[in-house]
Amino acid sequence: MNRSRALLTGMLLAVSLSLAACKGGVTPIKTLLDDPSLYEAKTVRIAGNVEEAAGVLGYGIYRVNDGTGTLTVLTQSSGAPRGGAKVGVEGEFRSAFTLGTETLAVIMEKQRFSP
Repeated sequence: MNRSRALLTGMLLAVSLSLAACKGGVTPIKTLLDDPSLYEAKTVRIAGNVEEAAGVLGYGIYRVNDGTGTLTVLTQSSGAPRGGAKVGVEGEFRSAFTLGTETLAVIMEKQRFSP
């Protein structure tokens, strides 16, 4: 009985920590970059400020900084938001590689939302 109670308590704690880390369905960029294999090809949501942006003919690339890290976002439909804008992004997480403390990863934007 004590073993199953300990297991249940551990599971509840893990779920609580996961929900706290992803408040409002937004995952901190640091979490994505710390263990990118957990999120590979999965839909994720991030929110932060646009640091750099470039776009042409509806295609765009921009970097989002949420205070925990920075991640590049690629879009094929809505162009890039202006630098300094606050954005929320939902898209597919793709990690190219991790070398030492650096991870090259992008989000393929599916939609934007107001953070």
